[in-house]
Amino acid sequence: MSRKISDDELKEQVSLRAAFLCEYCHTNERWQYIRFTVDHIIPVADGGEDSFENLALACFHCNRRKSNKTEITGVETGKVIQLFNPRQHIWLEHFLWSENGLRIIPQTSVGRVTVDLLELNRERILSILAADVTVSRHLPDADLS
Repeated sequence: MSRKISDDELKEQVSLRAAFLCEYCHTNERWQYIRFTVDHIIPVADGGEDSFENLALACFHCNRRKSNKTEITGVETGKVIQLFNPRQHIWLEHFLWSENGLRIIPQTSVGRVTVDLLELNRERILSILAADVTVSRHLPDADLS
């Protein structure tokens, strides 16, 4: 008989899979004061499940900005564009790091709408990453895709 996995165990599995990085902005949970949250990529209200496959590790700010959104209408095109989905997309196909490793540069329409909606280059993240770079905690080339 299998036992039900606890919420804490599930969060730990999600965190390990993400290498403790927010799966959107790639800040590292280990050095933050506020523990990251588990984001339902597809919201439960829209039919998403509490399954490992539908969960992503997200910092508080990315999770709050993403909210229950899975897509957005592009400003330039007026077309509906899916937001970055960590279970379906490869991070490095949609985003690159700037030369100094602080800014996330979108490479696709999915990347652009995600950077804009989640404000992935907001001042708070830039400050965190700059501090992490100085002590070699932020190594963009080592981040998970």
